[in-house]
Amino acid sequence: MDAKELLLTIAEAKENNQKAFALLFDTHWDYVFGFLLKQTTNEILAEELALITFAKAFDKIALFNAELNFKTWLISISKNIQIDHHRKEKTAAQLDTTSIEKEHFKGLSDENPSPEDLLIINQNLKRLIEIIKELKPNYARVIRLRYFEECSYKEIAEKTDLPVNTIKVTLLRAKKLLAQKIKEQSWDG
Repeated sequence: MDAKELLLTIAEAKENNQKAFALLFDTHWDYVFGFLLKQTTNEILAEELALITFAKAFDKIALFNAELNFKTWLISISKNIQIDHHRKEKTAAQLDTTSIEKEHFKGLSDENPSPEDLLIINQNLKRLIEIIKELKPNYARVIRLRYFEECSYKEIAEKTDLPVNTIKVTLLRAKKLLAQKIKEQSWDG
C-alpha cells in the first residue's frame, strides 16, 4: 500500500468504515506482531498485545495525525501497551500469595455454588444477554459465536465470511464495548 492509499484508508477508517479497518489491520499485522514477538519472545503474548494495539489504535484513529508515519504510531501504541502489561504482571506477581496460603483457603471454600449464588449467576447472565443484544449486530454475533457457541476464530471466520484477523479485532472491540456498557449499568440489582 503506497502512502496515498494509506492516507485514504485512514480517512475512511476515521469515518468508521469497517473495510478500511480490516485493510489497515491486514496490512500492518505482520509488522506489529513481529515487533512485539521480538520484544516478548512469546507468540501468544505477542498476538494478544498486537490485538490490543490495533483495538486501541482503531479507537483513537480520529486522533492520528497524517503528518506522522502510521507504522511508527502503531509501534508507539504497542510499546505503551507492552509497558502497561509488564507493570500489571509485576504487580500481580507481588500480590500473589504463597502456595501454602492458597491451599489453606482452598480447603475452606465449598466448590458448589449455593442456591442463592445460582440465582445471582442466572440473573446476571440474563442481564448480560440483554446488554449483548444492545450491541451492533456484527459485534453481538461474534460474541455469541465465540462465548456462547464456543466457536474458534476460524469457525467464526467461516460463518461470517470474514478474515480471521478481522474476527479477532471485531471480537476485541465488541468485548471493549460490552465492558463499557456493563460498567455504565448498575449490577447491584
